[in-house]
Amino acid sequence: MFDKILIANRGEIACRVIKTARQMGIKTVAVFSDADRNALHVEMADEAVRIGPAPANQSYIVIENVMEAIRSSGAQAVHPGYGFLSENPKFAEALEAEGVAFIGPPKGAIEAMGDKITSKKIAQDAGVSTVPGVMGLIEDADEAVKISQEIGYPVMLKASAGGGGKGMRIAWTDEEAREGFQSSRNEAKNSFGDDRIFIEKFVTQPRHIEIQVLADAHGNCIYLGERECSIQRRNQKVIEEAPSPFLDEATRKKMGEQACALAKAVGYTSAGTVEFIVDGDKNFYFLEMNTRLQVEHPVTELITGVDLVEQMIRVANGEALSITQDDVKLNGWAIESRLYAEDPYRGFLPSIGRLTRYRPPEELDVEGAVVRNDTGVFEGGEISMYYDPMIAKLCTWGPSRAEAIEGMRNALDGFEVEGIGHNLPFLSAVMDHPKFVSGDMTTAFIQEEYPEGFQGVELGEAALCRIAAATAAMNRVAEIRRARISGTMDNHERKIGDAWNVSLQGTDFDMTIDADREGSTVRFSDGKTHRVEGGWTPGDQLARMTVDGEPLVMKVGKISGGFRIRARGADFKVHVRTPRQAELARLMPEKQAPDTSKMLLCPMPGLVVKLHVGEGDEVQEGQALATVEAMKMENILRAERKAKVSKVNAGEGDSLAVDDVIMEFE
Repeated sequence: MFDKILIANRGEIACRVIKTARQMGIKTVAVFSDADRNALHVEMADEAVRIGPAPANQSYIVIENVMEAIRSSGAQAVHPGYGFLSENPKFAEALEAEGVAFIGPPKGAIEAMGDKITSKKIAQDAGVSTVPGVMGLIEDADEAVKISQEIGYPVMLKASAGGGGKGMRIAWTDEEAREGFQSSRNEAKNSFGDDRIFIEKFVTQPRHIEIQVLADAHGNCIYLGERECSIQRRNQKVIEEAPSPFLDEATRKKMGEQACALAKAVGYTSAGTVEFIVDGDKNFYFLEMNTRLQVEHPVTELITGVDLVEQMIRVANGEALSITQDDVKLNGWAIESRLYAEDPYRGFLPSIGRLTRYRPPEELDVEGAVVRNDTGVFEGGEISMYYDPMIAKLCTWGPSRAEAIEGMRNALDGFEVEGIGHNLPFLSAVMDHPKFVSGDMTTAFIQEEYPEGFQGVELGEAALCRIAAATAAMNRVAEIRRARISGTMDNHERKIGDAWNVSLQGTDFDMTIDADREGSTVRFSDGKTHRVEGGWTPGDQLARMTVDGEPLVMKVGKISGGFRIRARGADFKVHVRTPRQAELARLMPEKQAPDTSKMLLCPMPGLVVKLHVGEGDEVQEGQALATVEAMKMENILRAERKAKVSKVNAGEGDSLAVDDVIMEFE
C-alpha cells in the first residue's frame, strides 16, 4: 500500500480524501494557492505545498506546479478529487511518466469518456441509448444558431471538457443560442482550459439519474445503485438522494448493466459515474460519464456501506475488488443537501466574505439515523471569489425516505451560518415542498416551482402559532434577565407582565403566558393553548425548543423589540410587544425602500468582464447591459425595461461589491 498520497484539490473533497487516507494509515500532502494558505485541508494534511497564486488557472490546474509539489513531497500516488485536473488526461500522462500512481482511471478512459462527443459515440457502439444531438464541435456562434435550428429548440450548449454545470447553457431562441455559445466557451476556457463546445437536444421534463460504477484492473466491474439528482439549478445539482424514488428494480438493473458495459468498453478502472436522463416512462438515455469521484458520492456510501475513496486507493494500488455485484445491498435512504455561498433572495448569486459563524449540526451515526457533514471551511475562514461556491455537503440517512427527509429538516434547521449569503433557507423549503416529499420532481423543479426566484417561505397558521408561542416564552426569559440586570426585579417579586402581542409574517397573536419551572403554558385569545419548553437563554443563536412535545429548532437573531427567526425555510422578524405597544405600533408608518429603478446594481461581488452598452445608448427590455464574473460563472445583466443610459460608473476589469452602481438611466 502507498505510504503517502497527494491530494490535487482543495476544500471539502480534499478534507474528505484525507479522512479516509488517515483511517488507512496513509500520510497525506495538501496543495494550496495563496488564497488557501490557511484553509482547512491544509491544516488537516500531514504536509502542504504552495502551488501558485489564487486564480485556479495559475495554481490548481497548472500541471507542472502540481508535479513539482509531488516531486518535493515524495508522494507515491495522487488523488485528484473532482474538478480541476481530475479529468485531464495530460495530468494522468504526466503522473505516469513520473512513475506516480493516479488514483483514478487510465488515461485512455479519461480521454474517451472525458470528451462528451467521443463518449457518446462509444456509448452508442456499446449499445447504450443516447440523447439526440450533433456530435461535431461548433466553431462559432453562427454555426451554433444554424445547428440549433436544425435540431429544434430547446437545445443545450455544453463544454466538451469538464463538468459541474460549468460551460453549459440552455437556449430556446436564436439569440440565446448565440449568447450562450460565447458564454459557454468563455466559462469552459477559464475553468478547464478547453473551449470546445457541442450542442444536443434538450429533453424537457427529464429526471437526472446516475449510476455509480466501481471497476478494477482485473476485469471486475460492479454498480452501486443509483442517485437521483433532479433538483438542479443552472445545471448544477443542489439536492441528491439514493436510491431514486422513481426507479424500479428492473430499470435499476438495466441501467447498471449498461453502465458497466460502457465502463468495460473503455477499460475503465476506479470509481466512475454514468449519468442518464430518464423520462416519465422510465426510458433512459446516456448523458455523460464522469471519470472521477462525484460530489454526491456520500449518499451512495451511506446506503451501501462502501467507502468509495478507499476503493479508489486500493484499485490504484493494483488490488482486485473485494466485493461482487451480489454483495451490493441498498440499505435505507440517504439525502445530500449542498450548502452554497450564494444568496437565494438575490437570484442565487454568489456571495463571498468571512464566515463570522459556522456551526454545522453535530455529526452522528446511531441506529436509525446518520448525520454527516463533508466540509472544507471553518468559522472565521474566508469564502473566496476564485473557486466554486459550495462550502459543505450535509447528508442524512434513515431507514426510509420519509425518515431521511425529516432528519435533513432538523439538521438544516440546526445549521448556523453567518457572514455570507447562503442557501440554507432554500434547502429547508425544498424539504417541505409537496413535490419533493412525494418524489414527483424533474430537473425543471426549481424553474417551475420558483419561477420568480426564491422569496422565502410563508408558513402556515399552525407553524406560525408554534413559533409565536415559543418566541413569546423566549421574550419572557429575556425580559426577566433585563429586569434583573437593571435592578427592577428583586428576590421573588414578579415584575414581568403576562399579556403579550406577537407579530410575525403579517399576522398578530394576542396571548397570555403562565410560566413555571419546567416551561410556559401559552394561551391564545381564541382559547387554544401551547406548552413550550426549552433551555434557550438570551444570546443563544440557536433555540432548541419543544412545543406541545414536538421539537422546534430556530436560528435566532436579536432585533429591537423581538427576534429575527429562521426556521423551515422562512426568514422573518418577530415583534413581541405589550398590548399597549402593539396598539401604538399599528399607527406607525411603514419605512419605504429607496428607489433604485433607474440604476443597474451589481447583484454580487465580482469582476466586470464586459460592458455591452455605453453612455447615451438606448436599450430595450431584455438587452444585455453588462457581464459580471464571480466564482467561475459569467452572469449577464439585462435591462428590465426600455431606457437610455445616462452614466456608466464602472469599467471592464473593475472589481465590484454587492449593490455597487454599474450604470444609471434617464
